[in-house]
Amino acid sequence: MTAPNLLESSEQAELYLRGRDTLLASWEAYASGAAGAAVVHRLPGVAAAVFPDEPERAVYNNALLERDLCAGDRADALDAMEAVYAAAGISRFAAWVHETDPAMRAELERRCYTPDTTTRSMGMALDDIRMPRPEIPLGPAGWAEYLRMEGLPPDFLDHADHAAFHLLAARVDGEMVAAALAYDFGGDSGIYNVGTIEKARRRGLGTALTAAQVYDARARGCRTASLQSTPMAEGVYAAVGFRDLGRILEYVPPNGNR
Repeated sequence: MTAPNLLESSEQAELYLRGRDTLLASWEAYASGAAGAAVVHRLPGVAAAVFPDEPERAVYNNALLERDLCAGDRADALDAMEAVYAAAGISRFAAWVHETDPAMRAELERRCYTPDTTTRSMGMALDDIRMPRPEIPLGPAGWAEYLRMEGLPPDFLDHADHAAFHLLAARVDGEMVAAALAYDFGGDSGIYNVGTIEKARRRGLGTALTAAQVYDARARGCRTASLQSTPMAEGVYAAVGFRDLGRILEYVPPNGNR
């Protein structure tokens, strides 16, 4: 069955492109704080985030493929992607392709790539927030505290400009139990890493943090917001006002399962 084209309208297409650009800019911000890392845009039809060293190596080696390339450009994009990761000694990475690009999906599968993870691209105009600003206490947090909550090593993105990521947190009895990051680029705010520790789930903290982030982004002058949602969280983000822009399928190469 052919996937419905969720990017047919000019508004939806613009939201997707704005979110794509913010995502790539956030990868560049991450790369600035990791040894030897870079986001390679010079490749035909693909932007590849290359993180050769731990601890970031296990998280950020992702490549975003352009949609609707011709057959020759598809092959060139995948050849270039494979070459840049091979040159960095990286065998575990994910190739991101939009669900409405069956030709690229078929080419990846012909090369024995397999789908590993699926997220949903979502975006919204910040004039369309569907819920009031949350009244529960939320506030900023330090980077070290955030890493501890996420179970990440203390040197993760150690040299990044942490001030570029707008970090909001929720606390219970003084303990940080939920957090969300935002990164602004070109008038769009990317909302990333919305997470709640297990004992504090089902209290609406993720919804509250997302809503607070989009209100704050609007106050900073952003016009749109974007994110990648897990299947479990799609309803949360839709309640805030985010619109479905189609699934992103993350393919992994043979012998490179993440």
